[in-house]
Amino acid sequence: MAEASAQPAAIKSDEGRPVVLIIDDSQDVHRLLRARLKQEEVELIDATSGAEGIKLATQHMPAAILLDIDMPGMDGFEVLRTLKDDPATLHLPVIILSGQQSAQDKVTAFELGSVDYITKPFEFTELRVRLRSVLRTHRLMQLLSQRAQLDGLTGLWNRLFFDTRWADEVSRNQRHARPLSVALLDVDHFKSVNDTYGHPAGDAVLQGVAKVLQRECRQSDVACRYGGEEFVIVMPDTNAADGARVCDRIRVALEEITWPRHPERKITASFGIAGATGASALSASAWVEAADRNLYSAKKGGRNRVVSSDVSAQPNLRAAG
Repeated sequence: MAEASAQPAAIKSDEGRPVVLIIDDSQDVHRLLRARLKQEEVELIDATSGAEGIKLATQHMPAAILLDIDMPGMDGFEVLRTLKDDPATLHLPVIILSGQQSAQDKVTAFELGSVDYITKPFEFTELRVRLRSVLRTHRLMQLLSQRAQLDGLTGLWNRLFFDTRWADEVSRNQRHARPLSVALLDVDHFKSVNDTYGHPAGDAVLQGVAKVLQRECRQSDVACRYGGEEFVIVMPDTNAADGARVCDRIRVALEEITWPRHPERKITASFGIAGATGASALSASAWVEAADRNLYSAKKGGRNRVVSSDVSAQPNLRAAG
């Protein structure tokens, strides 16, 4: 068990320029495209073979791919088919750049999943306009996807996002034995806030808790609304003791708030943390269950407190029955 505090760190977001991957075996085409697209707000990366292009697409997840068809070895159609067969790169928009004007080539390209087909020699104004259109659509799709993973009331990530991110972090912990912690927090006596002051006051509390989490969590932490008055924090590279210090800082900051709708009433929260210094054998769900048991202990122990435990090298509780 552990309880403590630490210094806050601000959360920052710095979104760079969209990456555009050029896959073409001609160095002249690469030089030409770089010269003609240098005024565009994009970052260009180059591949001179299909295999290299697939590797870079997987590494960088570009916002758009400019793909030549006629290449030695793996041609553009094979590259396109490989990208669209992989769930990780399926969504990447591909613009075909080809010297072939065959109607059948165009049909094949669109059937395989390309979003556009431009024949060489191309008119660069047309290329820029089409590329901008693809990038704009890609950005809108990203925004829609992100919005689907945001909680509408608090603006934090939602349960859908947490489930996916947490599974990835647990997998990383098991592969690389990196420290990892998860914290569940529950607003104390939240029902009485709704009953006494009304649901708008309850909503204001949830929004206030979210603001505290955004301010007090470190840049690497991921705060989500878990459901109702429960929140969850994913803390990569953080053991249980350090996770407890982070959560205790959040607990104190929340307790110090004066609420406009009920200045006489303080709002507190209870925290349950399960963390590992190295690899843990627990499944993602069993790990959260361990944090939930600690949250129950914090509630039972008087609320407004942090309870944590180390789950390193513990057996999978579900497998154990």
